[in-house]
Amino acid sequence: MSQAVLSLKNATIYQEDKVILSNVNLEVNRGEFIYIIGKTGSGKSSLMKTLYADLPLIEGNGHIVDFDLETMKEDDIPFLRRKIGIVFQDFKLLPDRSIQDNMLFVLKATGWTDQNEMNRKIDEVLDKVGMKNYAQKMPHQISGGEQQRVAIARALLNDPELILADEPTGNLDPQTSVEVLDVLKKINANGKTILMATHDYALLMKFPSKTLKCEDAKIFEVVQRTV
Repeated sequence: MSQAVLSLKNATIYQEDKVILSNVNLEVNRGEFIYIIGKTGSGKSSLMKTLYADLPLIEGNGHIVDFDLETMKEDDIPFLRRKIGIVFQDFKLLPDRSIQDNMLFVLKATGWTDQNEMNRKIDEVLDKVGMKNYAQKMPHQISGGEQQRVAIARALLNDPELILADEPTGNLDPQTSVEVLDVLKKINANGKTILMATHDYALLMKFPSKTLKCEDAKIFEVVQRTV
């Protein structure tokens, strides 16, 4: 049985009618932590958007957590997104409700109905990121790093098979970036598969892992000392 949770074969990534990445061959196996690096505009975010079906896969083959990206219908997208966790650069917390209610919103939207079970799950994921005591805070009452921890907890709510982190430290200072990446690495050590786009090479030196690079419309694996 294949351990791949993500596979792209001869894929071309488009943004509207412009080719962003061509001939992409990528396999992510269960339990891996993989960085995607490259300059701004090199295709990292377009690749991520294709993986969570914000951009369609027009050419090539793609499978992600048992979904076929090439033949995916719009109705399938919510079901795909329940099986993956997505962490964005700008947190995307709802500003008008508490951390607890941000979490409840996601659980209710994805079919949870038992209040006790929802409360238990929220406690569990907030505890994993060190934010259990902040559940009643509003997003504006906590720091950027704390908001990103909450965003990571939110991504864990439905026990995803794969977490896609698109520049999760892009809005954070260096020390806070290290703290957030330490959280992600611990989550990975507990068995979660993580694909993370970043342009912060300092993090790669501190937390080395398999690294892919987007450059000149291609994506390829690099040895870390050459990044």
